[in-house]
Amino acid sequence: MTGTTSAGGLHLPRYHREDAALRTPVGFPDYRSTALRAPLRTPVDLPQRLTEVTGPVLGEDRVLPHDADLTLRNGGEAVGQRILVHGRVLDSDGRPVPGALVEVWQANAAGRYRHVGDSFPAPLDPHFDGLGRVVTDSLGRYEFMTVKPGAYPWGNHHNAWRPAHIHFSLFGRAFTQRLVTQMYFPDDPLFGQDPIFNAMPAAARHRAISRFSLERSQDNWALAFEWDIVLRGAEQTPFETDDDGDVA
Repeated sequence: MTGTTSAGGLHLPRYHREDAALRTPVGFPDYRSTALRAPLRTPVDLPQRLTEVTGPVLGEDRVLPHDADLTLRNGGEAVGQRILVHGRVLDSDGRPVPGALVEVWQANAAGRYRHVGDSFPAPLDPHFDGLGRVVTDSLGRYEFMTVKPGAYPWGNHHNAWRPAHIHFSLFGRAFTQRLVTQMYFPDDPLFGQDPIFNAMPAAARHRAISRFSLERSQDNWALAFEWDIVLRGAEQTPFETDDDGDVA
């Protein structure tokens, strides 16, 4: 965080802004659907009133421990390689962000989402809905038990396949303060042909890739992948937003 001085001599704190060359563009020609999704004009930030800033309140009693275990749903266990996904949510100075709501959604081990719009002819898992959530602890830590998602075709171009990934959503103090991103897995052979991954500037792509952690892997149970999420600053995680992270 840096400081600036106004005409009246007041010292005002400001967050360090990421280099524009490292920001992920909202519109990316190779990612064909951005032509329909991306705004044609620069977004205008509207002032937040008291309602947006103060609520709704995300109490701990609304997020239960089993919400973070995606492998147990509907009375059974999900099919696939169990993985522990863990990390920290940090600010631009490397300080932990406690009490942040972290939500995830993903495809199952066969590469299919439990969604009416997913027509990929891969099997659905009756014990996997692909949804989880957790609130970061006092040290900004989060963790999920899940299965490694499969790759899937998505029709962007010929023989197009998405690398394995997990979607993350982070909320600030209110639902108007939200950031969305994706976590990838190391050494995925599909990185080179995926325009969503390649929309990120090359110097920032490593921030979206998790790290395999043998130390946190659970013997005879689950592999572990570590991924820290940095909200702002020089090491900011690439987000699917064009506001430089200032909304969270």
